[in-house]
Amino acid sequence: MADRKAIFSWCLYDWANSAYPTVIVTFVFGAYFTKAVAVTPEAGTAAWGYAIGAAGFAVAVLGPVLGAIADQGGRRKPWLAAFTVVGVLTTALLWFTRPDPADAMWALVFVALSSVAFEFGMVFYNAMLPDLVGPGRVGRVSGWGWGLGYAGGLVCLVIALFGFVQTETPLFGVTTEAAGHVRAVTLLAAAWFALFAVPLFLFTPDRPATRLGVHHAVREGFAALRETLLEIRNYAPILRFLVARMFYADGLATLFAVGGIYAAGTFGMTFGEVVQFGIALNVTAGLGAFAFAWADDRLGAKPVIVVALVALIALGGAALLVTGKTAFWVIGMALGVFVGPAQAASRSMMARLAPPVMRTEMFGLYALSGKATAFLGPLAFGFATQLFDSQRAGMATILVFLAIGLVLLLPVREPRH
Repeated sequence: MADRKAIFSWCLYDWANSAYPTVIVTFVFGAYFTKAVAVTPEAGTAAWGYAIGAAGFAVAVLGPVLGAIADQGGRRKPWLAAFTVVGVLTTALLWFTRPDPADAMWALVFVALSSVAFEFGMVFYNAMLPDLVGPGRVGRVSGWGWGLGYAGGLVCLVIALFGFVQTETPLFGVTTEAAGHVRAVTLLAAAWFALFAVPLFLFTPDRPATRLGVHHAVREGFAALRETLLEIRNYAPILRFLVARMFYADGLATLFAVGGIYAAGTFGMTFGEVVQFGIALNVTAGLGAFAFAWADDRLGAKPVIVVALVALIALGGAALLVTGKTAFWVIGMALGVFVGPAQAASRSMMARLAPPVMRTEMFGLYALSGKATAFLGPLAFGFATQLFDSQRAGMATILVFLAIGLVLLLPVREPRH
């Protein structure tokens, strides 16, 4: 098992990459795109959903393949390093998105590419977890990672708010011309990701290489994945869990992708208010991930996921009914408490279910379960928003995905540890 520095460095990667979904996808850049770049907020919402959906489809198709190839080659850190670099660069390129509809396609292309790089990196990052700690500590370390990730998103949002978005003198001499102070958050997120990812590559151990050449690793990887898919019925608990997660993860991912857009469009929040809401949400989500981490190891991952999904469905329904900002703030804070545990416990459950020699491949399938229908969530949101000319109608589709996932999860048996 790894030492404390190695485990902390692994968790710190969550701190590093959380700047991307928090600042870019959910709260700041997504809201900027729909309100300042797209022709209308509704058209921007639909286009944003299509771009995120297309990225999810690419991850669903290629994630298991890359995982199987990596299992044959042994090492995971080179893959993680490559996708980290791509994610950082494509995020930085979003800086060139001016508040002009002519730049909409530029933004959508690089949001899709950075999202793909982020998700591919998570396949290899998640697969490292079971090699660092024993089964009895997987839940708390996974929860610590998620909690640290929310803290990282929080700190980055604070810097974005007071350093760029809501200040008369943005940092580093950035001007407000052409929304430069808002666009600068893309460079902040990219630099944050790059800087705090470094300790993992320095201090967290990797599996040894298998000495297979690239050609052989690719060939054996495809063969292993084919065999796994043909014999997937032999892994019945894993299959049931992945199918359930396919739906509720889609709901969670869509919630994150459009949360800031919903707050801005339905409740008329300004960019600054959206960032403030994101900061508060990250506080409660981080606290929830830390608090439920111990319950994961003591009671199991499944009970934690079930409780979280029930609470999210109930609170999400309430969020559709309220009309005032204050009520939405209160419900949003409560929602955050259960978002982190649902994600962290899902990762630890997969870590316990996966056979040791197939962990990266299984986490590739785990990515598949999170992305196979991921294009449906944003597409359903965009379609319902466009059809009813209402973001509330779009948000209602998220609850359907969460409910289906909950029902499918109930029969799944978690291994004792």
